[in-house]
Amino acid sequence: MKKNLQWISVMALISILLVPLYATGNKESAGASGKVVLTMGSWRADDVTQVTKLLAAYQKVKPDVEIQFRPTNPPDYNATLRLQLEGGTGPDLMYARSYATGQELFNAGYFGDCTAIPGLTSNFTPSNLAPWQMPDGKMFAVPFAAVSHGVYYNKTIFQKEGLTIPQTWEDFLALCETLSSKGYTPLANGVAEEWDILEVFFLGMLPNFIGGATERVQYESGAKKLNDPNFVAAFQAMADAAPYLPKGFESITYNDSQALFNTQRAVMFMDGSWTAVVYEDAPFEWGVFAMPAPQGRKTAITFHPDMAITYNKATKHPKEAQEFLAWIASREGAATAAANLPTGFFPMINFPIQLTDAHANEFLALNNGKDTDARFVWPKFMELYAPMNQAVIQVIKNELTPQAAADAMEAEAAKYR
Repeated sequence: MKKNLQWISVMALISILLVPLYATGNKESAGASGKVVLTMGSWRADDVTQVTKLLAAYQKVKPDVEIQFRPTNPPDYNATLRLQLEGGTGPDLMYARSYATGQELFNAGYFGDCTAIPGLTSNFTPSNLAPWQMPDGKMFAVPFAAVSHGVYYNKTIFQKEGLTIPQTWEDFLALCETLSSKGYTPLANGVAEEWDILEVFFLGMLPNFIGGATERVQYESGAKKLNDPNFVAAFQAMADAAPYLPKGFESITYNDSQALFNTQRAVMFMDGSWTAVVYEDAPFEWGVFAMPAPQGRKTAITFHPDMAITYNKATKHPKEAQEFLAWIASREGAATAAANLPTGFFPMINFPIQLTDAHANEFLALNNGKDTDARFVWPKFMELYAPMNQAVIQVIKNELTPQAAADAMEAEAAKYR
């Protein structure tokens, strides 16, 4: 009995000592500093160094708040985040996908309402707000960064062979033919991983054939059909480019494509701005140019709204989470983010931002004087992603005609209008 009483006394003492620890919620363990600790989820597992610097800069602004970056493997992010949110273990802050994917999590009650975040509606253009805006105008995230699409090219080889940047799609094909006749592999792109030939090549050049955002919405509404002459011409362009892909392109992965360009075994690579960092130490001079439009049309750029940041509606620290988002939406926060974002990711705030990387500035300059738009399927047609991906690959492999590919896309789109 005495031993039992001693045991009860000990347990009571431990319980008394533990109460302050549990009462701190998300604050640092043992209540050492009283800091509020927030977690941030993301699919950008490659950005730990850069984002950690960004969050350290914010902590100088808010010394009593620490934000810990906890990214997830990119392909697993959507599913992992959903499971965390459903299980009540989601991060306090998190990267938010644009358009339908983000809207779904807001409608499910997981993303917080960001509409009243200071600076959000005044410091971003309507087009940059739209990817994270609900039909009723509510905002479910603060725009963070966009990526661009273009053609990487080997300046050293261009100079050696007396080549110039093409100004039309017809010039581009002629350039590819010239390179091929001289024994070069013109393009590094392959199709083994499938996503890249759709996202970075086909959707990267599609606005050149069908037009920008004002035209895209007509396809979404059905006023224009995905098998009209312009869409057929876009699929035809993929067929025309196919002979200039690497030999055995069917088995060329995305990393293989990067290596082909980086080792000068391919002269050009249609890709996204996020790849620029891969070639920082390339043993040759390189640059980027906009994939040109067919003769008689204006060149447009796929400048894709890639990521935003939102807060967990169930966070125990909504005030601190919203204060961080307000900082990201400010000139100071955007400038700090620009200095710490990975090369090839561009702030979306409506202020001039000076980037330090020459190639990043070169990519960003491609937008000057041109229409820009998101990847075609993202705003309303994500159901078309997989079938369009396969159609592009089949056209490249000469297993499907451009007209048949476009007809299939229109039939698919009609299901979702």
